[in-house]
Amino acid sequence: MNSEKLFELASRYMPGGVSSPVRAYKPYPFFTESAKGSRIYDVDGREYIDYCLAYGPLVLGHGNEEVRAAVREQLEKGWLYGTPHEKEIELAKKITNSYPSVEMVRFVNTGSEATMAGIRLARGFKERDKIVKIEGGFHGAHDGVLVKAGSGATTFGIPDSKGVPKDSVKNTLQIPFNDAEALTDTLTENSGEVAAVIIEPVMGNVGPIPPRDNYLSEVRKITEEKDVLLILDEVITGFRLALGGAQEFYGVDADLTILGKIVGGGFPIGMFGGKKEIMELVAPSGGVYQAGTFSGNPVSITAGLKTIEIIEREGVPGRINELGERMRTALREILADSGVEGCVSGVGSMFKVFFSAGGKEVRNYADALSCDKNKYLRFFHTMLSSGIFLPPSQFETNFVSFAHNDADIERTIEAYKENLG
Repeated sequence: MNSEKLFELASRYMPGGVSSPVRAYKPYPFFTESAKGSRIYDVDGREYIDYCLAYGPLVLGHGNEEVRAAVREQLEKGWLYGTPHEKEIELAKKITNSYPSVEMVRFVNTGSEATMAGIRLARGFKERDKIVKIEGGFHGAHDGVLVKAGSGATTFGIPDSKGVPKDSVKNTLQIPFNDAEALTDTLTENSGEVAAVIIEPVMGNVGPIPPRDNYLSEVRKITEEKDVLLILDEVITGFRLALGGAQEFYGVDADLTILGKIVGGGFPIGMFGGKKEIMELVAPSGGVYQAGTFSGNPVSITAGLKTIEIIEREGVPGRINELGERMRTALREILADSGVEGCVSGVGSMFKVFFSAGGKEVRNYADALSCDKNKYLRFFHTMLSSGIFLPPSQFETNFVSFAHNDADIERTIEAYKENLG
């Protein structure tokens, strides 16, 4: 059965025919048959070089053999216990060794769950209700952060979701990215009421937008001065920009850190962690409740341990960051030569072409919204026809994995030349 027929069938049983809105595009998305390395294969027999990579977690590419072998071995021992197991400790130690700001961790099942629990913990620790988030920052699909959210909410023009009570977001304040002055003003106006600032160190869900002009250092300084916790949502950047994520890459420490995606090697996982004095408030040690049957799942933990082992051993961040820089440099040259209005954004192994008027640099959510998303969607389809799979939205990030080789990069650059010319 081909993708079109499968989509017709899926639409009878699932809203929009998909399990997540970011996967939907017209006339219908391709349905995947298999994936390996840097390639993904659809049921229609087509092959694509994949720069979506399941929206970020597959830092090693698809179907890494070492991760597969480790998971198989774990499956022989069982795939759900509902009890503590030793590998949880091993992964916790790996994370705390990589992130000096993280002294204790709690494993959960998704990034959304991790941000939800992390925000609850910050509020409990500070005994304050308000939080500050960045416009366009995506921290999961739970009520308190679905305000001017990125990812699918931006793509579909729904910055606020129906079904979210006004009371759920009344304590969520918003500021633009890359604007330290706005943060100072907001915290001053709400002095003594804000528990935490939650921020993606590199905005990944309105396209990759890096911090500018020592922005993260300024945020850290301001939050310390105002006695507010800093939560860095490193679901996308963790173990990708560096072994210690964006915190190592930019030299900034958080009070609470959110990890996901890569930490499970492509299996479902999330984690929030931070200073011991904060984390000991989590149940059963303290009064902030968090629980989950699948938390610390042995299969996800095993995949994560093996993935991080490979990242360390092979120097993965250095290699993929080099490929990402090579891609961004080539794309800037292509835009300049083609005369197409747009800019190239990203950092490390993350990249994106924004179709911005006059080639204006994209520095925040408002800038991203001003870009031509319809032109991007047309471009997405032409690239797909050329065998290159990019995320089907102007407001998502392209990723390079350890499985991508020089030939992949050259073929992709040629496709950009052909389709941007």
